[in-house]
Amino acid sequence: MKIAFIGLGRMGWHMAAHLSRHGHVLVVCDAAPGVAQKWAAEFGGVAAANVAEAVSGCEVVCSSLPADPELRAVWDAGFAVLDAGAVWIDHSTTSAEIARVLAAQAIASGKSFIDAPVSGGTVGAEKGNLAVMAGGDERGWAIAEKVVSAYAARATLIGGPGAGQLTKMANQICVAGVGQALAEGLSFAENAGLDPEKVLEVMLKGSSTSWMMENRSQTMIAAKYDFGFSTTLMRKDLALVLDEARRADASLPVTALVAQLLSDVSKMGGASWDWCSLMERQRKLLKK
Repeated sequence: MKIAFIGLGRMGWHMAAHLSRHGHVLVVCDAAPGVAQKWAAEFGGVAAANVAEAVSGCEVVCSSLPADPELRAVWDAGFAVLDAGAVWIDHSTTSAEIARVLAAQAIASGKSFIDAPVSGGTVGAEKGNLAVMAGGDERGWAIAEKVVSAYAARATLIGGPGAGQLTKMANQICVAGVGQALAEGLSFAENAGLDPEKVLEVMLKGSSTSWMMENRSQTMIAAKYDFGFSTTLMRKDLALVLDEARRADASLPVTALVAQLLSDVSKMGGASWDWCSLMERQRKLLKK
């Protein structure tokens, strides 16, 4: 299958690589100069000069972008040259509203737009075991499901357009609270003079264990954050969640608090750190 992949960041780079390894023909494009060429040199395929060139003649388009404005710009640049019946699979985390708007435009012209945000982080992207939560039409999903199987351990169509984004919001609500709890627990242990490695070893076998504990606790203890999902991106995701909550008149006090704490991390110089750097805010407080 000929697939265009737009957005070769920390997630998209690995996802596109899995597609290439599964025998698909890839045309790649990225806003950063030289990135598409670097990817093509390593994995094969073609580096396109722009979005329109990338999507033209492709049966499927995959995108992995930072937010609504980038998705809108890429969509506007590529939609007019999409092949008849093409399926656009968007792995960005965006508002549910833009997903609904683009899906309606696609369906009206005989195409499909599937909002398909992912969970599992850069580790999941690299290993090819992401969780994909999708919204869209059944025809488009029948094609999309076969594509995303190259990098997903589980892929589920939750409902119509926007359902994938709403599910990702629910995911981020849960993850945010767990991340802050882990930062508090580990920093509490450190401050009490305990060996955090020994504490962690016990907790991983107990009721407090979680994906965050299994995948982020070691880096939190070591204060290494030069990887993964940045504080800036997590703040963006939680802003989307809180906007949606206001529209639905839903109370999310813990999520709102973590959003504020991440703002503090950003002010500490951690905007580009992985968001588990919430740990550093806790350490700073305990040193006072």
